[in-house]
Amino acid sequence: MTSRPWSVQGERGDVGRPSFVAEFGLWDERQRAAAARVEVELAQVDLVRVAFCDPHGLARSKTVPAQVFRRALHNGMDFSAGPFLFDTGHAVALDFLSDSGVGVAELRGAGNFVLVPDPTTFQILPGREPRTAWVLGDEFLRDGTAHPLSARQVLRRTCQAYERRELSPVIGLELEWHLTRLTGGPPPNTGNGFGAQGPAPAVQAMNSGYQFNLDSHYDSVAEVVDPLGMLLLGLGLPLRTMEHESGPGQIEMTVDPLQALDAADALLLMRTQLKQACRRTGHHASFMTLPRLDSFDPSGWHLHQSVASTKEQRNILAGAGPEPLSQEGRSYLDGLLSQARELCLLSVPTVNGYRRMDSQFTLSPTTVNWSPEDRSAMVRLAGAGAARHLENRVAEPCANPYLAIAAQLSAGLDGLARGAGLAPGYPALPTSLREALEDFRTSPAARSLLGAPLQACLTKLKESEAERFENWCTAEGLDPGEVTQNVTEWEHREYFAAF
Repeated sequence: MTSRPWSVQGERGDVGRPSFVAEFGLWDERQRAAAARVEVELAQVDLVRVAFCDPHGLARSKTVPAQVFRRALHNGMDFSAGPFLFDTGHAVALDFLSDSGVGVAELRGAGNFVLVPDPTTFQILPGREPRTAWVLGDEFLRDGTAHPLSARQVLRRTCQAYERRELSPVIGLELEWHLTRLTGGPPPNTGNGFGAQGPAPAVQAMNSGYQFNLDSHYDSVAEVVDPLGMLLLGLGLPLRTMEHESGPGQIEMTVDPLQALDAADALLLMRTQLKQACRRTGHHASFMTLPRLDSFDPSGWHLHQSVASTKEQRNILAGAGPEPLSQEGRSYLDGLLSQARELCLLSVPTVNGYRRMDSQFTLSPTTVNWSPEDRSAMVRLAGAGAARHLENRVAEPCANPYLAIAAQLSAGLDGLARGAGLAPGYPALPTSLREALEDFRTSPAARSLLGAPLQACLTKLKESEAERFENWCTAEGLDPGEVTQNVTEWEHREYFAAF
């Protein structure tokens, strides 16, 4: 049979660059072993969604046939730089036609980068037809170097810094989100565009809320949430608990402790699949902190963390006897508190996230502080003995998991390196995105963690977001600095659907 010209073209590397992974030695032994397993599993798959995490914490993807993915697995896959250029409302925030202003030449003209699938993250999605798999990738420049705007690479570098000290950070996830029922109507596209989000989806509350942990309230959402739990278990995620929180249809899910990079991967997969599965049943999952819906309660993301010594096989944060923390634990905690303000943007990256940090919400942190078993503190000391760990309660549910976790670990490691003790006082938390941005843009800690290009990129993205919000407020006759109590229509359009 005569071969068709387009099949020949396909074999010449229409994805990535031939042998890109091998040429630059981009996989470790664990990834190479996983790739061999993926090659076998592809016989059970029709399509593969190849995804990465953008700066905002959203999964961006391309879907390819399984035979194309066989090449992409080893060659990498070309992706547009677009997700690095847009703010949360899809406004172009970086000038990619001249100089992006972040020091990454390959952004000029929105040129492609190479996404290399990480075979250890390959998952066959349960119950999908056509048979579909999902895999996360790492971003690289065309010369084989890690892309300086890659959030996943930031967390990987941070974990490597721990490895050099024979330490291993352990992360537990506790995530709150809102479940509502879609009410139909036309697609919310009227008025939508670059930097102008259309109406948010029309929804109904699932129940009345405000009966914390009431079994009957959980039962009112169980027909949706129970299958979601089984979906997460089917994806190999170590789901621990599901419960009904305070607000109408407000759900909390917790996951067993994981290694830091695995935890971030799990959270991205978890949020993405929950949102998609809910849509398919006529529901809407939102990880926006506080929607503009009557009587809703703000959601948080509580990040549990401890540090294991791989040499001594112990939790270095745990104190001896009656002491709640070891000296290392106090140093780690001081690192979290000392850098809480300048790195706050990475845990609370949206205008809406700062709604929660208000004294009217008694269990949300408003100051940089800590306390044993106190849920009103920013950092709660939880657990006992070898299970002692720190729970930072500041993050919002839609934060980029790689950057939020990396910020915690980097700050804690800085405290460990300094051998710091707990100071008598710490600066207050920012009260708005604009305030957090001003601290972040000049932060030495942020530059050390992210590198100058990503710090500059995030500054531009968040500057665009804050400016669009302020312009909207001005046009509506509102003072952005005084819009603190009520969630605005702008916020609901900006975040409710996307996040």
